[in-house]
Amino acid sequence: MSRIPTRRVLPRLIAAAVAAATAVALLPATAASARPVGAAPAASNSPFVQTHVPTLVARATLSADHLEPGPASGALASPGNGRTGPWDGQVIPGFSAMIDNGDGTFWAQPDNGFGSKGNSADFLLRNYLVRPAWQTADGGAGEIQIERFISYNDRNGVLDFPIVNDGTADRLLTGADFDIESVVRAKDGTFWVGEEFGPFLLHFDADGTLLEKPYALDGAKSPQNPYLQPGETPRVRASRGFEALAASKNGRYLYPVVEGSYAGDADLRRREILEFDTRAGQYTGRTWSYQTDQEPNVIGDAFTVRGDVLILIERDDFEGEQAVTKRVYEVDLRRTDAEGYLEKTLVLDALRIANPHGIGAGDGYGTGEIFSLPVQSFETVVQLKDGSLLIGNDNNYPGNDARIPGTPDDTEFAIVDLDKTKIEPSTVSLIGHRGASGSRPEHTLAAYETAILQCADYIEPDVVSTKDGVLVARHENEIGGTTDVAARPEFAARRTTKVIDGVSITGWFTEDFTFAELRTLRAKERLPQTRPANTAFDGLYVIPTLDEVMDLARHSVSCDGRPVGVYPETKHPSYFDAIGLSLEERLVAALRANGLDRADAPVIVQSFETANLRDLDGLTDVTLAQLVSSSGRPYDFALTGDTRTYQDLVMPAGLAEIATYADGVGLEKSVMIPRTADGRLGTPTPVIADAHAAGLTVHGWTFRAENQFLPVEFRSSADPSAHGDLDGELRVFIAAGMDGVFSDHPDIAAVTIDTVTVDAVTAEG
Repeated sequence: MSRIPTRRVLPRLIAAAVAAATAVALLPATAASARPVGAAPAASNSPFVQTHVPTLVARATLSADHLEPGPASGALASPGNGRTGPWDGQVIPGFSAMIDNGDGTFWAQPDNGFGSKGNSADFLLRNYLVRPAWQTADGGAGEIQIERFISYNDRNGVLDFPIVNDGTADRLLTGADFDIESVVRAKDGTFWVGEEFGPFLLHFDADGTLLEKPYALDGAKSPQNPYLQPGETPRVRASRGFEALAASKNGRYLYPVVEGSYAGDADLRRREILEFDTRAGQYTGRTWSYQTDQEPNVIGDAFTVRGDVLILIERDDFEGEQAVTKRVYEVDLRRTDAEGYLEKTLVLDALRIANPHGIGAGDGYGTGEIFSLPVQSFETVVQLKDGSLLIGNDNNYPGNDARIPGTPDDTEFAIVDLDKTKIEPSTVSLIGHRGASGSRPEHTLAAYETAILQCADYIEPDVVSTKDGVLVARHENEIGGTTDVAARPEFAARRTTKVIDGVSITGWFTEDFTFAELRTLRAKERLPQTRPANTAFDGLYVIPTLDEVMDLARHSVSCDGRPVGVYPETKHPSYFDAIGLSLEERLVAALRANGLDRADAPVIVQSFETANLRDLDGLTDVTLAQLVSSSGRPYDFALTGDTRTYQDLVMPAGLAEIATYADGVGLEKSVMIPRTADGRLGTPTPVIADAHAAGLTVHGWTFRAENQFLPVEFRSSADPSAHGDLDGELRVFIAAGMDGVFSDHPDIAAVTIDTVTVDAVTAEG
């Protein structure tokens, strides 16, 4: 069995300072030393972790209200953020695709305008030549200048279906004719455009004239396809066509990506990448499958960085503080996993970009020391010649307001440098307890992603089963307090009373729902009186599967440059065994499916029971941890008549026994340092030293910021929900020798851990 890892000393605070110092010298035109995306990492025996610290080096914006010459637009657009159409000119609703001209200018293409065929007939399809005047560390205007545009048109009469401007000479194309979303430029200067209504591939000359009939995707039409026959079932979902399009380096092949899943697809997380031969004018039949982090996620853009290596945007439909997934992943078309999906590697999390120069500061949410692009439609990524990435947005004018609520988002371009720095990981492990449950409703991908952004080393899903054996992340199998099930009349009859681990509980239980049924529910805050701010996220997020949590972790990078770990807890294992839904075998199968069933995997499996950990000890080589409460006994002891309690397990003999099947212990705080009668911290027990003597690592739970969870001396007031001095409490426990921290507030705990480590290094020096 492996051991829970201990870590060397160079905390995240120092790493952040190194990253900031490195970034000072980097400008878009001089970052030639940056590793191009897709390049193989160099081998190293250094104890430091070599990692990319995405850093903002330039930014430029275009006012959301900017108008270009042309007829009025937006007569039927949905009003929003104080703007109502029509507008006296052509709106630029952000850009969905870009081409780098290599001379400081870019071709930047908006989509179909206002979101649908029905409201975009007065929006002209164009491609704009733009020149950003970048804001950098040295200043700059930070503005996007429009130099000229080409208008897409069918003046040669190629199309054989009606268009809005049928009766005109130029036959200018509109957003009611096509939903253009992606573009690449061929070697001859012509443009290939990916479109969603067909979905079609469109071929335009350098001036925007359609050269040939649209290339359709055989057997896959959308509901808006002009050739859809009466009674024909669309296979491509509405507005889920070719949002992304990449081209091979020699220009011969195009790689359109279907934005969403196909109707009827068995795996709703699957997205298909196709290959189109521009010489033959047909699809080659080669396809690849890409799996998103979660079913609702879509593919926003694609770009070929070298050979068979692409980068893709994966995003959700949330914006601002609700955003979860705004990521750039890298895939190699030659590499698939055991399930046949392309292996993906995180290149950039657009919600966590270092901003040491304060570029764009004051422009709203996400423009501080950590810059983010939390827009709904993160739809542009281009690799520049120096290896940095240009990212941008479609602002869905006038509806999106990710930066400043009530104000439509500007169009943004940001250049992100991916230079490497060295980081030596911190000495105390930080576990995001149920995610960052102090900031988002627990056990949602939003909570887990927030924990990662707040520098958690591990994310912790509690694991229960559905009726059909799917492992999902919930604190308990009773879900009345953590989902909206009580407000769903179709499930009213499922409310029942059960005895779980000897306790009678009334509510709704995961094992009475199929996964498909459970997926219709939405998460809500479990402690609304304590954490009222979290209720703003109620009803937004689906219940994640364990597989999705593992996927998120293994496709993420911690603040100290290592893969994020996953720390699942099996909930009520004896109960689930008794009803034929054993957790252990399914958990190990999930580990194997995610390539994590190995001794050195960043995985720790924990349980309050002992028998299932013994079973797991024979099923897997991943690290195991015995959870210990300050009272009671493991429920499997109650079933077998074993009279020992948790208190017995933390005696030297009990710890020695734990060491025969587990690698660490997860101790309730008061097991390590009991509280006195007046609620203050008392004298530490010998349990940490005894556990270390038995070869066990010690992680403590649960560290929360609210006064009601803190010792008296660290409370800030009599308000139980107000935040007290979590930092002070943590320092006491870390000084006592604890190796890891479970916290609902990873952002606070991370600073404490790193500050304590800095202090220790300074003292030793």
